[in-house]
This record gives sequence, structure tokens and C-alpha cells, in this order.
Amino acid sequence: MPRKLASLLADGPAVMGIVNVTPDSFSDGGEADSIEKVVSRARAMVADGARIIDVGGESTRPGADPVDADTERARVVPAIRALRAVLPETWLSVDTMKAPVMRAAAEAGADIVNDVYGLRGEGSLAAVRDSGLAACLMHMQGEPRTMQAAPRYDDVVAEVRDWLRERIEVCIAAGIPAESILVDPGIGFGKSLAHNLALLAHVSALRGLGAGVLIGASRKSMFGKLLDLPVDQRLAPGLAVAAIAVFQGAAIIRTHDVRDTAQAVATAAALRATGAQGET
Repeated sequence: MPRKLASLLADGPAVMGIVNVTPDSFSDGGEADSIEKVVSRARAMVADGARIIDVGGESTRPGADPVDADTERARVVPAIRALRAVLPETWLSVDTMKAPVMRAAAEAGADIVNDVYGLRGEGSLAAVRDSGLAACLMHMQGEPRTMQAAPRYDDVVAEVRDWLRERIEVCIAAGIPAESILVDPGIGFGKSLAHNLALLAHVSALRGLGAGVLIGASRKSMFGKLLDLPVDQRLAPGLAVAAIAVFQGAAIIRTHDVRDTAQAVATAAALRATGAQGET
């Protein structure tokens, strides 16, 4: 029986560790190229404080080439099956846009569908509804190969919020329970540096949607543009973003760097809770 998302979020903000079983992801492509490495990496992340492991089999970095469903399924399903066997209490997420991969991942033991396309793909709504899995709806302007060409918004916070609200309504109409839905503003997905900063400064504006907010900014190119940092030197700004997002009420932080992020998240959550108590 699928687990209830509320049971995950009841214990406060959660850290989602990233495990990419791809050869070309922007930060960690090729690092988890065997089931043994996947399991070892995930176990280390759980020990460091991750309550969710997000498994991806297709790179969605800007300019990435698409992967067919059979190839993606062959990458993620064995990984999810192996992780479910050794980490029975850990929440497992599958990062995919494809309904056949969603269904196969559900059968293998996944708990969450993390879809950068917001369940707009053919059959995706039905796949999530029928499996009973939770779903994270991410906003993306355009598609991965071209999304960073020339992103434009009149009011990025309002437009992203309204788009996510519409997707939530579509999901509920399709039979997906409201309590099973998360939202993600899509940092770096069809956004300029200014757009990303505006969204991160207004995470609290998304909480009115009635769904838990997931923020994924780990090692993103926005830090290269903002601070002229290479991928392997973006930990500090990523921690700043994680803490600020949690202080604004984010429910999940998706990261490559679990141990440090878990500490930042716990600190920000404690500060937020203390502030809330002081207001009563």
C-alpha cells in the first residue's frame, strides 16, 4: 500500500538525496554506474540525514538529449528495486517524465514521482493516480534542450505560482488526492538568474497552494553566474539557499550534498519554529 505523504512531512523539513544513474548529468553523471555504487551512495546519504532518495535515469540539464522510455526504465528500475530491499524505511522517488517509467518504478517500490514536466506527459496523470504514489509537480518553461535559450516572464513569482495552482487542479480532477501533491518552482528550468533569485526570495508565496514545497538548487548554474564558481565549489551558496527556503516554509530540499544540507535544514527549521512560538 502506498505511504501517505503526510507521514513524511510530519517530522519537519526533509532532505532528498540525489542519485543519478545517468552518464551525463551535469554534476554527478557516471558516478553511480553500478547497483553496488547506487546502494553504497544511497546508504551514505541516509546515514548523513536523507529521508528521501531521488533516482534519475535521464539528464535534464540544459541542452540534454532525451532518453527513450526503455533505456530510462532499464536504468532506474533495478536501482529502485535494490534500494527498496536494503532501505525499507527510506522514501524513494523516481525522477522521470514518462508514464511507463513511473508505472515500472511504482512496481519496483518507489513512493514519489518527481516530474520536471509537471505530469503533462501522455499517460502521466493516470500512472500516478493508478499507482497511488505521491507526485511532485515542477514548473519548467520550455523543455530541457532549449529551456535556457531566452526565458521571459512579466512576474515570475505570480506566473509560476499560478501555473502550479492550475496543475494541482488538473491533478485533483484526474483523481490524484490533493494530500499526495508536492510543488517545485523549478530553479534553473527556463529561468534566468534574476528569475531564480526572485523565486527563492518568495518561497513563502508558494505555500498558499496547499502543497508541500520542494526546492532543488544544489550546484545549479545560477551560482556560477552569481559567484563565478565551478560546479564543485557551489556548496556554500547551496546551503544558504536551503536554509532560507526552509525558513520560508519549504518542506523538502533536494541536494547532492546531504550531510551539510541536513545540518543547514535542521538549523533553519529550529529557527523558524522558535520564531513561530515567539509570535503566539
